[in-house]
Amino acid sequence: LLFLSETGGKDRRSGLILTIPLCLEQTSMDELSVTLDYLLSIPSEKCKARGFTVIVDGRKSQWNVVKTVVLMLQNVVPAEVSLVCVVKPDEFWDKKVTHFCFWKEKDRLGFEVILVSANKLTRYIEPCQLTEDFGGTLTYDHMDWLNKRLVFEKFTKESTSLLDELALINNGSDKGTQQERERSIDLNFLPSVDPETVLQTGHELLSELQQRRFNGSDGGVSWSPMDDELLAQPQVMKLLDSLREQYTRYQEVCRQRSKRTQLEEIQQKVMQVVNWLEGPGSEQLRTQWGIGDSIRASQALQQKHEEIESQHSEWFAVYVELNQQIAALLNAGDEEDLVELKALQQQLSDVCYRQASQLEFRQNLLQAALEFHSVAQDLSQQLDGLLGMLCVDVAPADGASIQQTLKLLEEKLKSVDSGLQGLREKGQSLLDQISNQASWAYGKDVTIENKENVDHIQGVMEDMQLRKQRCEDMVDVRRLKMLQMVQLFKCEEDAAQAVEWLSELLDALLKTHIRLGDDAQETKVLLEKHRKFVDVAQSTYDYGRQLLQATVVLCQSLRCTSRSSGDTLPRLNRVWKQFTVTSEERVHRLETAVAFHSTAEKILQECPEQPDAFNDMDQFDEIEAVGKSLLDRLTVPVVYPDGSEQYFGSPSDMASAAEHIREKMKLVSLKKQQLRQPEITTPES
Repeated sequence: LLFLSETGGKDRRSGLILTIPLCLEQTSMDELSVTLDYLLSIPSEKCKARGFTVIVDGRKSQWNVVKTVVLMLQNVVPAEVSLVCVVKPDEFWDKKVTHFCFWKEKDRLGFEVILVSANKLTRYIEPCQLTEDFGGTLTYDHMDWLNKRLVFEKFTKESTSLLDELALINNGSDKGTQQERERSIDLNFLPSVDPETVLQTGHELLSELQQRRFNGSDGGVSWSPMDDELLAQPQVMKLLDSLREQYTRYQEVCRQRSKRTQLEEIQQKVMQVVNWLEGPGSEQLRTQWGIGDSIRASQALQQKHEEIESQHSEWFAVYVELNQQIAALLNAGDEEDLVELKALQQQLSDVCYRQASQLEFRQNLLQAALEFHSVAQDLSQQLDGLLGMLCVDVAPADGASIQQTLKLLEEKLKSVDSGLQGLREKGQSLLDQISNQASWAYGKDVTIENKENVDHIQGVMEDMQLRKQRCEDMVDVRRLKMLQMVQLFKCEEDAAQAVEWLSELLDALLKTHIRLGDDAQETKVLLEKHRKFVDVAQSTYDYGRQLLQATVVLCQSLRCTSRSSGDTLPRLNRVWKQFTVTSEERVHRLETAVAFHSTAEKILQECPEQPDAFNDMDQFDEIEAVGKSLLDRLTVPVVYPDGSEQYFGSPSDMASAAEHIREKMKLVSLKKQQLRQPEITTPES
């Protein structure tokens, strides 16, 4: 009977489903009746009016027990039951003992009874409204539901008892004189249970009911077992409201009783705090004025100040507690207590705030001194590093490393400038604070102490300024030297590049400047382009010479020898001589080609009928000689001053150029034959 329950499922008429699982053990009808009465007392009348569907699970019970349970429902809940589904076992009861037909007894029972297998129960009830025991999908944990009901019953019992006790205490405090009320409170001062605990239990229960999250499974599924009418939510809310009301009144009674005692204790504690702060506390601050001359000295003073603050903190904690107590009494006190309480609060606040301001001022002063000394130490280290860098001779490998070193030097100098500016700002801020120190000196003359502190701060700033100026002067000299070195490396690199460019021009002249032109006009154009090409090479050579001259001047200025200019100048001159020889050969070939093409074109354009044609036979000999000379020159390499040789283009390129010249020479020879033929025929005629 422990698992007799309302699972929260509903039948197709929206009525609740009541499950009665029977077992093999002996079933007590009295206990079953009591349990049914309890379960039927939970739903509201509106919910009961929709009727119940009762599932009697007889799969593990005897037929006579099932029959008895069904007949008992007639006496317990006949009006509320709409349908009784008896779940039969797989091996059905003997027909001899099940001859009793429930359907024939419907009118007498007051409800319909059907026998059904567990797997066919879904014909009458939707699967989503059945638990897993009957092949449904409704998640239900009977033990979880039972625990929630037990919590509700316990809360109802405790809250009802507590309400009675609080009402008795509160009602007794509202009657009689002050002394009678105090006696009444003494007699019933503590309730039998803690109101806070009961309220907490009620809130947790109400939260569970409102969220409707019962029986959360491991998979995170949450399920509400029944409608709001079954969750007793209104009863819990009503009890909580009553408890809060009575508990609030009860707290007020307790506050009134302890108010007078608190006031007397507060007066005593206030005077203790005021006497210590104005006595030993103030004397401790009078003896602390220095700021230290280094980080370590400032830290030592800070540590001493922290000890003083620690002692004050204990009294400030008492002040905070007293202030809260006074504020609470002011909010709840009588008119005759307000003046006294406000006077105590004002006196306490004035003394504590004045002492706290002095502590904060001292702490800020020491922190500013520590920051000043920290910045001064960092700046000193930066100046030492910069000076060490300046004292090391520069021996860079290339221009890039010089640029990197110069950039690092500039960054360090910039960092020093920034550090010095920060030191000035920190120093001025510290001086401003020191100038305000006399405002709370308790009448003591602090001129001597302040003068020592001011002289120290100003001395540190002046010393840093002088060191920074010396480093700046050295940086200017180093910067000039490094810029000259950068220029030297740049000149050497550019000179080497000029040699490379000139070599590329020479290579291009030998490999691509091959054509001699198909006629005089084209050859003249090639000759003009070649002169421009030579001008470019000349500019490159002059540029390289100028760069090498600049390296000599820079080396003299830096008192060092160039690493590469000694090799670059011979290379530049050698390439230029090779280019000059090659260019002259190219010019000679082009000029010869111009003469050849001009004479050939003139001969080929003359007509045989012209009277001077027979007198120009010498031109044929001349053109033949020029052509042969040009052909011979194409086969000859360019010989450089060092004895090395180079050919223009490839053999096939030269063969192509020579073939074109030979073809033109053939045309000239043919022309010559044509001119001679009339000369031979004329005497015969």
